[in-house]
Amino acid sequence: MRRILDRYIFREIASTWAGVTMVLLLILLTNQFARILGDVAKGQLPKDAAMSVIVLSGAQYLTIIVPIGLFLAVMLALGRLYRDSEMHAMMACRVGPVDIYRPLSWLLIPLALTVAWLAVDLGPRALQAVDRISSEARREADLASIEPGRFTEVGPNNAVVYGERVMADGSMQNVFLQRRVGDGKVEVVVARRGEQVDSDDPDVRFLVLQDGRRYEGVPGTSQFRVVEFAEHGIPYRLPGLDAPEPTPRAMSFAGLMQAGQLEHIAEMQWRIGIPLATIILGILAVPLSKTQPRTGRYGRLAIGLLVFIIYLNMLSAAKAWIEQGSVSPLFGLWWVHLAVLLLALGMLGVQNSMHKRLLP
Repeated sequence: MRRILDRYIFREIASTWAGVTMVLLLILLTNQFARILGDVAKGQLPKDAAMSVIVLSGAQYLTIIVPIGLFLAVMLALGRLYRDSEMHAMMACRVGPVDIYRPLSWLLIPLALTVAWLAVDLGPRALQAVDRISSEARREADLASIEPGRFTEVGPNNAVVYGERVMADGSMQNVFLQRRVGDGKVEVVVARRGEQVDSDDPDVRFLVLQDGRRYEGVPGTSQFRVVEFAEHGIPYRLPGLDAPEPTPRAMSFAGLMQAGQLEHIAEMQWRIGIPLATIILGILAVPLSKTQPRTGRYGRLAIGLLVFIIYLNMLSAAKAWIEQGSVSPLFGLWWVHLAVLLLALGMLGVQNSMHKRLLP
């Protein structure tokens, strides 16, 4: 009998967790998809890299989605059992609140291990990959990223380029270009045609303009030089591919341990705390989900969400206090986890003692 009940409880929690996690992930990825489409439209990200960025962003989101998805799934699944009086029938068969953790552990332990891998290894590597893709996109930006009829900044010197028409091969018709050339001088070029040409230096490209006129001088003065040309090449240097100094969020766990500064210690404790918080939230969700029969499946959900928000905000505040040196790293984030764990164990102890008194 007990094995049947364990499988039933596990199936209810697991199916609810899968649904909640998918919904939360789709909501976040939809928002990310809209932002990435905007970057593609602006030429800040190549089209073929958009899907990679979305997948890598999903890996980062799962670090937070999995714990909250499990917390909500336990509350929703057990809330339905309480609402339909199924939990009270189980308790009559000597299944107490503590016994629920046995089938729950079948899901909780693998998820905690998965979250630990996401937080410690995969999440930081995903951030590094996104930064690398962004650097390559800035380097590979060319005239094909220019939208016809719109002014676009090109190159690290923020030259402004306008093309009335952009052809399929990337060349432009009726080109306008403006850039600063030093000493307060501004260069303005208008040409009938323009195209991008590679040079012998892989870090330099040329914007070759044909059949045009160049104006060079200081704005506000009459001292301008005007040059007509059949062909005029303007070099510009591509952004380097050297990766910038990684932020603590993007550093490997070994790198954080070697750095040893307060912000790195705070990030280490944050990553270790995510799988720990997953376990604590799983423990806390069981006593929080207890409701009276026919009171509604979502009766305690608002309280559960409030507790989760307070828990997450306290962790964020404790992390900031470590970085600022206001709290010793010895206390770090651990006191927040301990406080929530004691709350969960206290609620569970009260409910378990009440259950024992009700048994014949």
